Amino acid sequence: MTRINRRDLALLALRTGTGAVLMAHGTQKLFGWFGGAGLEKTAAAMEQMGYRPGRPSAVAAGMGEAGGGALLILGLATPAAGAAAAGAMAGAVAVHAPAGFFAQGGGFEYPAFLGFTAAAIGLAGAGRYALDHATGHTFDQPWTLGLAFAGSALAAGVVVTRRARAAQAAADTADELRDEPGPVAEGR
Repeated sequence: MTRINRRDLALLALRTGTGAVLMAHGTQKLFGWFGGAGLEKTAAAMEQMGYRPGRPSAVAAGMGEAGGGALLILGLATPAAGAAAAGAMAGAVAVHAPAGFFAQGGGFEYPAFLGFTAAAIGLAGAGRYALDHATGHTFDQPWTLGLAFAGSALAAGVVVTRRARAAQAAADTADELRDEPGPVAEGR
């Protein structure tokens, strides 16, 4: 086996494994498959996590994971697939970050790993055993790489920043309510 074939087989294995995990998580959110909550409950959970409005946030997260995962498996539009999945994982990292790094404590280790892996595949390309190769890299051009990752980074930055600002505003409001004096007792 030549070095190129080994690399291409490794990319196929990495794309398939990473894409399958992402697809499973995305379909949990969108359809309730694999023991997931489904779209309505995921939307309510997104609202609780500070991603508002919840339903569009749930759809975006689910599509980033399921759609990005499916495209990674196929090796089609690999830069966009990797960027979409990495962007979705950036939102998950923001939720888990307060719990620290390690997953056993609720930290961001797992979504960060999935995001970095998807991004690396998007940057490296799908390899020879992929639809991108079969289509002559129609959807895997240098400009699509830059556009996909810039767009994903911008979108993730906006979404995560909006969530952080909303959380800070809610905390400030809670502090103000706590600091207000209560009713004064009469007749004592």
